[in-house]
Amino acid sequence: MARLLSVNVGLPRDIEWRGRTVHTGIWKSPVPGRCRVRRLNLDGDGQGDLGGHGGEQRAVFVYQMESYRHWQGQLKRTDFVFGQFGENFTIEGLPDDAVCIGDRYRIGSALFEITQPRVTCYRVGIRMNEPRMAAWLTSSGRPGFYFRVLEEGEVGAGDEIVKAGEAKERMTVAEVNALLYSSDQARDRLERALRIEALSPGWRGSFEALLKSPSNGNAGLMPEAAAHPAAPGFRRLEVTAVHPESADVLSLVMQNPDRQPLPMALPGQYVVLRLQPSGGLRSFAATRSRVRSRQRATGSA
Repeated sequence: MARLLSVNVGLPRDIEWRGRTVHTGIWKSPVPGRCRVRRLNLDGDGQGDLGGHGGEQRAVFVYQMESYRHWQGQLKRTDFVFGQFGENFTIEGLPDDAVCIGDRYRIGSALFEITQPRVTCYRVGIRMNEPRMAAWLTSSGRPGFYFRVLEEGEVGAGDEIVKAGEAKERMTVAEVNALLYSSDQARDRLERALRIEALSPGWRGSFEALLKSPSNGNAGLMPEAAAHPAAPGFRRLEVTAVHPESADVLSLVMQNPDRQPLPMALPGQYVVLRLQPSGGLRSFAATRSRVRSRQRATGSA
């Protein structure tokens, strides 16, 4: 039986990180007693980057205790607390490889629907004090997922999670997540994903773009991405220089093979590199020199 173990909220704050200030709501703490769930948020909760987090389709982020145990073993850590991964609901049960986009659940007096897997940003690495965490979450098959709120209500730790309905087209959170990041997006699976009525507009736009131009990869996970035009998905870049920043951090300077300028990196963006031949993914903070028109990716070696 699935159960809600903790309800976690937190308001955005400024964090000093690597010589700069980051505005983030990644720090969440357990709520004593019951908490009101509203259409766009939980009472007492907030997001620092509303372009990438929050809103109707991402009102509640859910992460599973089973994944907690996995990362405790992988990282050899025993200091995790509820809300460690920035989640609003820490739950027992509902693994990513079993629940489907569009499944509905009753928790307390509120009703929820799964809309998409989590898209992990670099801020979780700040919270975990592990800069590689975003890349590991992306490639692990344990992203967690978002709920939208169909009926507002109250929830509290200990509430049973009861299935109230399911999508007609059955694709698990893990399957949808892997489909986006796979190097081989089969057309029939993309079409299946697009038949899921509950799939969030951002992920729907990415899959539609993949169908139109499969070689381009992920076209962006948010409708807001259209406000910041950039070439979609994976592309080949040449590494032109490697700079050791410290004992365990390297900067890679990359450029287009055709020497065309790369898009300007925006605050908070990161570069996902797909490694060959393994196909593994790694995420790095992105910066760009205005003078040299080259992309620099900085991260742990």
